[in-house]
Amino acid sequence: MARGKIKPKLPQSSDDPRVSVKLTVNGEEVTREVSVRMLLSDFLRHELGLTGTHVGCEHGICGACTIVMDGKAARSCLTFAVQASGREIRTIESLADPDGTLHPLQQAFQDCHGLQCGYCTPGMIMNILSHLESDTEIDLSDAGVREILAGNLCRCTGYQNIISAVRRAADHMAPKAGQE
Repeated sequence: MARGKIKPKLPQSSDDPRVSVKLTVNGEEVTREVSVRMLLSDFLRHELGLTGTHVGCEHGICGACTIVMDGKAARSCLTFAVQASGREIRTIESLADPDGTLHPLQQAFQDCHGLQCGYCTPGMIMNILSHLESDTEIDLSDAGVREILAGNLCRCTGYQNIISAVRRAADHMAPKAGQE
């Protein structure tokens, strides 16, 4: 795996029921034995060392833990690792190229000043990415982008620069005429 190196598993308590999970994370097949109670957010952060998935509210409200599972945005703090077995998971670590070149969505956030402290940004980007990569047309009006962002809370900045970043990324990610 070229991006976001996966770290070895951590030891767990022997009295905790465990099961084997096998999933694909950022293009790499991963098999681990985990507690049946382990959240996917904890699996990604503590078992695999992919700390770009942040944990905020732990109730699925803030969106900081958003990842892409089988092409759709999902809250990793509300999903058990065992529920992700057999699934395709993408985290923020999968986006930038190995040479450090940012994904168009990341670049748009930088260019449009769509972030402040950055804590909510990975979850927000993964949510937006799932919409931009879907087969459905998205509404890029202010109201349409705000609807997409409704599940992601940011306490540091207004949303106007984020909306601009979404529009810029949508423009850069759209298939160009003759390349479809």
